[in-house]
Amino acid sequence: MQKKISGALISVFYKDGLEPVVKTLEQLGIKIYSTGGTQNFIEDLNIRCIPVESLTTYPSILGGRVKTLHPSVFGGILGRRDVEQDLQEMAQYKIPEIDLVIVDLYPFEETVAQYASPLFSGDGSSVEKTIIEKIDIGGPSMIRAGAKNFKDVLVVAAEEDYQPLVSLLQSQRGETTLEQRRQFAAKAFEVVMNYDIAISNYFNQTLFNPFHEKKNLRYGENPHQHALFYGDLKNCFSQLHGKEISYNNLVDIDAAIQLINEFNNPPSGDGDITFAIIKHTNVCGIAQRPSVKESWGAALAGDPESAFGGVLVCNKAIDAATASAINEIFFEVLMAPSFDEDALQILKSKKNRILLQLTDANASGIQYKSVLGGTLAQDTDKGNYSEWKEVGGRKTTAAEHDDLSFANIVCKHLKSNAIALTKNKQLIGKGCGQTSRIDALRQAIEKSKQFKFDLNGAVLASDAFFPFNDCVQMAHAAGMEAFIQPGGSVRDKDSIDYCVQNNLAMVITGIRHFRH
Repeated sequence: MQKKISGALISVFYKDGLEPVVKTLEQLGIKIYSTGGTQNFIEDLNIRCIPVESLTTYPSILGGRVKTLHPSVFGGILGRRDVEQDLQEMAQYKIPEIDLVIVDLYPFEETVAQYASPLFSGDGSSVEKTIIEKIDIGGPSMIRAGAKNFKDVLVVAAEEDYQPLVSLLQSQRGETTLEQRRQFAAKAFEVVMNYDIAISNYFNQTLFNPFHEKKNLRYGENPHQHALFYGDLKNCFSQLHGKEISYNNLVDIDAAIQLINEFNNPPSGDGDITFAIIKHTNVCGIAQRPSVKESWGAALAGDPESAFGGVLVCNKAIDAATASAINEIFFEVLMAPSFDEDALQILKSKKNRILLQLTDANASGIQYKSVLGGTLAQDTDKGNYSEWKEVGGRKTTAAEHDDLSFANIVCKHLKSNAIALTKNKQLIGKGCGQTSRIDALRQAIEKSKQFKFDLNGAVLASDAFFPFNDCVQMAHAAGMEAFIQPGGSVRDKDSIDYCVQNNLAMVITGIRHFRH
């Protein structure tokens, strides 16, 4: 049953990825209702937004605890469009139909993890107060209401579904099918269920200790070192085959999961399938192609030498054709969301190969590192760029834009100082772990030459700013004409001026991606 969306309620904590959704709704003539920070975000885009307060006739009260909990909101979501009495009551009380609900939840788990970390040692009562205020009430209620009334309402409760929503709205001109609404409802209930479990676990004090379970490992980084793992690997993957996972395996597996999370939206078209090869936590091969086998081939071609003994990861199921190709080399670990049965038979031909099926690859929001007998803790490095500022002698082309965005993510996952060279969404040269940026570039260019890549038309990403213009000069001489870097050097102008004078493209991102 096709249904046209006439009204949408949007109330989200994180605004990432929301802009295309809002613009699509405006283009389709769909009324948008919102409140608080989301309303401000929408209005800053010069898009008309109806404040929820105009429906409820009440402002946000009790320090923001009560904003949307009102019959005028929930009646618009829960009203059954095929029940005459519901329609009469909605008309009597001037309740508008809300056919689309876009809501996310307060970051409860992130807040608990933050205060459970060694970064915080303050007053326990104030910490508890902060955590309790991150228990969302209105959000889960609106999500459950929209999911319950899926016959008439589409509910979106996760940022990863924003792009599929935009595609759906554009292709179907603002209409949705019953089956589509049912699928979104199922996911919405799962989001709320996991959220409630996290809250329950907090009150029962069974989780959120960063060091809760202990597992003995064969040895540490080297055979003479004893090692333990604290945590629950079942939350990340299930092991389908192979020897016991080692300390070094786990370090590389973590690096691989962090990388593939950057590309973890479900593949939906050409170029969306990502395959990567990790060696000593650095990316030594990565590519995006229309098929798994093509992605594997392009990733391997980037540095077939370093791939020996590596950790492999893909964001798509491994098929038999790809398994046969992978089977030709020695590798330690292969990870994917799933494996075709015939692919597993091929890959299990070597008894020690570790095959992992990813279950929940979402990393913790906090990273820990042992130093000086203590522990450092920091937020994870999230995001690609905070701005896309074109400062060169010309604008980037569409192909350069895609390659630069891809290269910047790859560079983020190389040890500093790092340079990544990509072309057609394939890593063709990298320099990492160097003590100077120019040395990282020299290494990257030499790597690309070693495997006979043509650098004309390639792009360059740097994990930090260019302290001098020597990198852009050297890269330009090698054939590159587009660059991406965070900026922030007192001598940014030197590199920018060189790009302007030579009609080269340069993008400033505003986010540094050091990795030590």
